[in-house]
Amino acid sequence: MTRSRAQDPTVCGVTAAIAVIDGKWKTALLWLLEAGPQRPGELRRQLPGLSEKVLTQALREMETDGLVNREVHDVLPLKTVYSLTAFGRELSEALAPLSDWGYRRLEKLAGTQSAS
Repeated sequence: MTRSRAQDPTVCGVTAAIAVIDGKWKTALLWLLEAGPQRPGELRRQLPGLSEKVLTQALREMETDGLVNREVHDVLPLKTVYSLTAFGRELSEALAPLSDWGYRRLEKLAGTQSAS
């Protein structure tokens, strides 16, 4: 899905929402930032396999989409902190029922596999 779909007024609302969270790491980053502001290094340590390049790209896209706030403190070395915006918290709350559904699906799959 292209990023332009997130801004296309002719697509359905679900498509526009999914375009904003599309990718392997954005939902995990939203989930981690629900706990409060975090530095990029803290986020990377909690998500093994996430490269610095991909983290930076995802956070920049999320900032452009209004989901996260980037705050740079003028100290040496520079300290950057990311936090959810009100819009990002709203998205996170909207995703909670979908997360619940996903867990129920996983439980159902586990029950199906153990019955085999």
